[in-house]
Amino acid sequence: MWEKIRVVWQIPELRQKILLTLGLLAVYRLGFQIRLPIVDPASVEALSGQSGGVTDVLQAVAVFSASQLTQVTIFGLGIMPYISASIIFQLMGSVYPPLEALQKEGEAGRKKINEYTRYATVFICLIQSYIYVRSFILPNNLVDPAYLDPATGTLGFGWQFVSVLTMTAGTVFLMWIGEQIDEFGIGNGISLLIMAGILAAMPGAGFQLLEEASLELGGGPGGKLGIEQLLLLAAMFVAVVVGVVFITLGQRRIPMQSAKHVRGRRVYGGTRQYLPLKVNQAGVMPIIFASSLLMLPSLMFSQFAKMQWKEGGFLEAFFGWADAAFAPNSFFYVLFYVALIYFFCFFWTAITFNPKDVSENLKNYGSFIPGYRPGKRTSDYLEKVMFRITYVGAGFLALVAIIPTLISNSIGVSPMVASFYGGTGLLIAVSVAFDLVQKIDSHLVMRNYSGLLEKS
Repeated sequence: MWEKIRVVWQIPELRQKILLTLGLLAVYRLGFQIRLPIVDPASVEALSGQSGGVTDVLQAVAVFSASQLTQVTIFGLGIMPYISASIIFQLMGSVYPPLEALQKEGEAGRKKINEYTRYATVFICLIQSYIYVRSFILPNNLVDPAYLDPATGTLGFGWQFVSVLTMTAGTVFLMWIGEQIDEFGIGNGISLLIMAGILAAMPGAGFQLLEEASLELGGGPGGKLGIEQLLLLAAMFVAVVVGVVFITLGQRRIPMQSAKHVRGRRVYGGTRQYLPLKVNQAGVMPIIFASSLLMLPSLMFSQFAKMQWKEGGFLEAFFGWADAAFAPNSFFYVLFYVALIYFFCFFWTAITFNPKDVSENLKNYGSFIPGYRPGKRTSDYLEKVMFRITYVGAGFLALVAIIPTLISNSIGVSPMVASFYGGTGLLIAVSVAFDLVQKIDSHLVMRNYSGLLEKS
C-alpha cells in the first residue's frame, strides 16, 4: 500500500490534481472560521453549546449539506442550495420535455442545464438566507448590539440585505470551488465538500464521546459510559463501515450475450458479458430527502406547541401530541422516516434507471439477455429485478438511518456523536471515499499501475 501511495505522488499530473483539491478544500474550511459581521461571537458560542430544539435540527442538516448553520459564518448555508437546484432540474428532466431534450443533447445540453442550475442556486440562496436571518439570527438575539438601530432596537434592512448577499456569495463561491475540483482536481467536487464537512466534525464528536466516558466497568458517576459500552460502540462502528462498503459495492450481475456477426471469414461478437445493477442504486439521496421533509413538520409543530391556545382545548392537546410525536428519536418520527426512505428509494431509482431505455440500448448494440426476447420482455425482466434489489437497498438505508437513534436511546450517547459514528454521515463519507479511490485508480491503470485496492 505504501508503495502504491508513493507511485501516486510520483505521477506529476495526478500529484497536481491532488494538491489543487486539497488546497481548495482548505479554503472551504477556512471560510467556516469567518462569521457574518453583524453577529455577536459570544452569543453564537452560547447558542451552539446548547442542545435540543432548533439547534439539533440545524446540526442534523449540517451532516449532508456541508454547512454550519449554528456558527453563522459566510459559508453558513453550505452547498445545500446548489444540491436542491440540481435535484429540481434532474426531477424536472423526467417530466418536462424541453429539459429532457436538453439532457439528450450531450455535452452542450449538460452545459445549458448547469447554467440554469446556477441561476436557480442564486435564487434559492436569496430566499433561504433571508429566512435564516429573520427566523434564526434575529429571534435568538445573535446580533451585535453595535449594529442595532438605536431608535427601534432592531437590525436595519440595510444590514439584513448585506447579510443575505454575503451568505449568497459564500454559497456561490462554494459552488465554484466544487466545479473547479471537478474540472481541474480529482473526485466529485460537491461530494468532497460534503465529506470534508463531515470529517471535520468527527474529531469534535470523538472528544465529546471521551468526555462522556469513564475508564471503569459499568460506567462512572453522572451516567458516564463504561469500557464495555465504548467497546460496543467501536464494534458497531466497524460493523456499520463493513455493511456500508458491502452494500455500496454490491451488484446484481445479469448475464448478457452479444450476437454473432460474420464479416468475410471472421466471426465477431458472441461474447458473454454482464449488466451490473447496483443494489443501492439511489445512493444517499433517499436519506437526504426524507430528513429534509421530516424537518418541516418537526419545526412547524414545535412552533405551534409554543403558541398560546385555549387551556385544555383540542388545539393545545393536538399540537402538544404532534410536537412529541414528530420530535427526533420518537417512535412516529422513526416510523415516518423509514417509510419515506423506502418511498424515495423507489422514486429516485425509477427516475435514474429506465428499464425501457436499457432494453433499447441492448437491442441497438446487438446484445440480449438469454431467455428473454429483446424489447418489452427484457424491459419487464429488468424492472422486476430492479424492484427486488431496490427493496433490499432501501432496507439497508433505513437500517443505517436509524442506527444513531438506536445507539442514542439504548446506550445514552448524545445524538450528535451517534450521528457521526454511524448513520448518514458515515454512509456519505464511505461512498465518496470509494468514488475518490476509483478516480485515482483510473489514472494509475492508464499508466499500467495496479489500483489502490488491487493486488500488485
